[in-house]
Amino acid sequence: MSIRPFREIKRRKTREISVGNVKVGGDNPISVQSMTNTLTKNVKETINQIERVEEAGADIVRVSCPDEDSTRALKDIIKHTSLPIVADIHFHYKRAIEAAESGAACLRINPGNIGDKKKIEEVISAAKNNNCSIRIGVNAGSLEKDLLEKYKEPCPEALVESALRNISIIEDLDFYKFKVSVKSSDVFLSIEAYRQLSKVCDYPLHLGITEAGTFLPGSIKSSIGFGSLLLNGIGDTIRVSLSDDPVEEIKVGNEILKSLNLRNRGVKIISCPSCARQAFNVIETVKKLEQCLSHIKTPISLSIIGCVVNGPGEAAQTDIGITGGGKGNNMLYLNGIESNKISTNEMISKVVKLVEEKAKEIENAQ
Repeated sequence: MSIRPFREIKRRKTREISVGNVKVGGDNPISVQSMTNTLTKNVKETINQIERVEEAGADIVRVSCPDEDSTRALKDIIKHTSLPIVADIHFHYKRAIEAAESGAACLRINPGNIGDKKKIEEVISAAKNNNCSIRIGVNAGSLEKDLLEKYKEPCPEALVESALRNISIIEDLDFYKFKVSVKSSDVFLSIEAYRQLSKVCDYPLHLGITEAGTFLPGSIKSSIGFGSLLLNGIGDTIRVSLSDDPVEEIKVGNEILKSLNLRNRGVKIISCPSCARQAFNVIETVKKLEQCLSHIKTPISLSIIGCVVNGPGEAAQTDIGITGGGKGNNMLYLNGIESNKISTNEMISKVVKLVEEKAKEIENAQ
């Protein structure tokens, strides 16, 4: 069941680039990415983690390449995954060249810290020869010394000037397949830097609040930062940076996009916080349903409301709905229409079955 959103977000028009088989920018869906935190040279562990983030809904994954062992391992990793791999490079230009030759779909670099012009030329040449795109990654924690001297401290203007400087370096080498990020751990600084940059360039923007923290504070900071930008049409790909399992980054990223009707994947659960009126344990029910329905990729809406105050109204707007009723009997709604009563004991298994059937029905109709 599709409910017309109250407000449609008009996205900023950007150039389109390819990161492997994923299109970024233009009219393409906003992609969600994460970064592995395994040792890249441990091929098996890295592949396993990539498979887990892919299952969670990742479109792109970044892998750190700090040494030659890592870029050598990259070739084996790429052979065993279908996700486009971004090689994360800092300082060592040879690692960028090796990563491109190993099959990386994109190189994350900051041209300003790669070195002299000849080294940058070699990196761009490797990107051209191996069909790599590039992300110019500007970070408040690693700004160029002259910019820090000019502005005295990291600020939006400093991040934007750094980005434009690095854009110019790459454009001068006749390369245009890149996206840009201007990240900070400060939400206000990040938002303003992205806003300013979006006014002066049309390259795709990679959104991030860097080093956002552990799961709860990091998710909140990222939601505020991304939400402020995405609501104004700014952003073409996102990465939630958490001190946590990369799978959690993907889950949070997808939920941010779902909440803004920018992307739909999997089951969107609408549930009440519960109170003394609840006819069943809403919180535990929703937790179990999230686990049991995590394998569903098809967009489906599900409402789980503990009582009749808002239950019927929410159910009227979802594919499947449950409203709490008396004596362990709750009302089931299908496509917004009251269907039949369902006991609390069989509710979870019944809902799971109905969602799975609905998913197959939608898939077969496509």
